[in-house]
Amino acid sequence: MIENQLIVQKQIDLQKQVVELENVLEPDLEDDLPEVADPEVVVEKITGSYNRCRRLYGTHQQLTHYSRLISPLSQQVLGCRAIHPWISRSFSSGGPQPQYDGSSVEESVDPFSLVADELSIVANRLRAMVVAEVPKLASAAEYFFKMGVEGKRFRPTVILLMATALNVQIPKPASGGVVDMFSTELRTRQQSIAEITEMIHVASLLHDDVLDDADTRRGIGSLNLVMGNKISVLAGDFLLSRACMTLASLKNTEVVSLIATAVEHLVTGETMQMSTSAEQRRSMDYYLQKTYYKTASLISNSCKSIALLTGQTAEVAMLAYEYGKNLGLAFQLIDDVLDFTGTSSSLGKGSLSDIRHGIVTAPLLYAMEEFPELRTVVDRGLDNPANVDLALEYLGKSHGIQRTRELAAKHASLASAAIDSLPENDDEDVQRSRRALIELTHRVINRTNGMYEVFVKVIRGVERAENLKWPHYNSLGALAAINHTDFQVTKDESMMDGGLVRGVLFW
Repeated sequence: MIENQLIVQKQIDLQKQVVELENVLEPDLEDDLPEVADPEVVVEKITGSYNRCRRLYGTHQQLTHYSRLISPLSQQVLGCRAIHPWISRSFSSGGPQPQYDGSSVEESVDPFSLVADELSIVANRLRAMVVAEVPKLASAAEYFFKMGVEGKRFRPTVILLMATALNVQIPKPASGGVVDMFSTELRTRQQSIAEITEMIHVASLLHDDVLDDADTRRGIGSLNLVMGNKISVLAGDFLLSRACMTLASLKNTEVVSLIATAVEHLVTGETMQMSTSAEQRRSMDYYLQKTYYKTASLISNSCKSIALLTGQTAEVAMLAYEYGKNLGLAFQLIDDVLDFTGTSSSLGKGSLSDIRHGIVTAPLLYAMEEFPELRTVVDRGLDNPANVDLALEYLGKSHGIQRTRELAAKHASLASAAIDSLPENDDEDVQRSRRALIELTHRVINRTNGMYEVFVKVIRGVERAENLKWPHYNSLGALAAINHTDFQVTKDESMMDGGLVRGVLFW
């Protein structure tokens, strides 16, 4: 147990280290690189540099200029001339993605930077709230609120942006005075919704990890792995109790009812997931209802709570709700795609986590529509690795991944439309926050996990993947399960006998 805690603390310390992107990428790729380099050496450099940057930065939007470095080098790698323009195009655009008619953004707005200062205040309050009389309980409850592990705080960001989008202004400091910029009663109450939502969300993660017997969360060891199931459950309960105390302090029965409903939905959704019949497991409607309960309800009801605390009309409150609902659905749909296409390090949890637990999500549901025989495979049970491999092969032949992304894009578009339908307001802060909320819809559906260089050995005419992060993907057919439209392979005919086939995989 102590060893696990030391490992986790080491991981936290490592995540605190920030290295400038230019200092990591360009020296690796440009220094001491001969004009005509060995292909394997070049690709090893590219891949190693990219993966180190992903560990440091997490999102490939921050690595866009990497395509400029790849383009000339890729021509030295195994006859890549036919591929490298595709690499640059895919990389700079986030890979082939479905398009949707979202609102036009007048200027680029970083949603997280816009509320960064306020998020720091919320984060500090959260850490203060989880102090308990019993040190072990306090340590457990604080586990995912530690600096460096807390992530981007997606839900609080949405809520704080919604508060300003509904014309709840952040007060300006008094001239010449030192005041708390966010100390006004209304804004503090709005921040409380963000804090409540995050505590409920983290509590649900702690409970889910126990139910799923998970061993990682947000890229580090899960609490149940480090401290055991009992402490993990109690820590989740403790966070819920603190959320209830904060909720009660708002003295708004309608908001209390909304948040209580969201908590009930979390339990209902988890129960639906655990106790599905064969028919329900194959139902897209059932899946979407469960997804709303488990993911979208908390976001949508929190957004609606913001509107109610602001004194907005029922119509505006419903628009806030619709934004949160559709953003949450889009988020989870893409999350379900990434469960098939991601890696443990990029997801913060094990890849293929859902299918390994027998959970059927949108990509497989769409694949079943194209290949009804897949239903028989699923009904036989996904606890059998052979059935999992077979299901992945069917997924690879289908348009399941693409159709799921398209459905996510549809919900993202509906979320954007809700923001566009809010009453007009000329205030610059309001307009900027609304643009940021729309920008979030773009970021949600364009979430990717970067690029891997996949080397494939040609043995007896069978293309067999080696050095692959996922041992269960043992053929190009299974690799294509990621998304066949995003996978390309080139061969050097002079190297066919035991030679290399190079595949470039985007997800």
